[in-house]
Amino acid sequence: MKHQISTLMDGELFEDEADILFDQIKRDEEAQCDWAMYHLIGDALRQPEYIHQDITAKVIERLQNEPTVLAPRGNVLKQKARVLALSAAASVLAVGVVAWMSLQITPEAAPQMAMQQSNIRPVNMQIQPKSNDYLMAHQEFSPSNDMNGGASYIRTVTYTPEEKSQ
Repeated sequence: MKHQISTLMDGELFEDEADILFDQIKRDEEAQCDWAMYHLIGDALRQPEYIHQDITAKVIERLQNEPTVLAPRGNVLKQKARVLALSAAASVLAVGVVAWMSLQITPEAAPQMAMQQSNIRPVNMQIQPKSNDYLMAHQEFSPSNDMNGGASYIRTVTYTPEEKSQ
């Protein structure tokens, strides 16, 4: 029925179908309410500035009929105090850890570290010529080629005077 009323409002029903629908609307109260609602919606869409309904009295009446909720606020205040106390404790603990770590490094430790470094001997590593040739032949597998830029396109060529004489 609502679809037929909507079609009638849009002017898409034939005259004989419209007469039959008007008879049905006259007999059905729900259809009459739908008819009135569709006209109200159409009027509101066409001329919204002329439709004014004061709903202030209805809102005030409904607000007065609503129950008043009286709830204690103690839990919220206790929770905020707990969060504040825990954050302050965490900050104090962080400052304490940083202070303790800085006290672990004493000025006496620096000379001891310098003395220990003097005992270290540098390793004398000599690369055999054959291994150098192997590394040169397999440069594409070198991790240095993973760098961005033109360095990955450069190929190194080695030349030793002994090879020239052969």
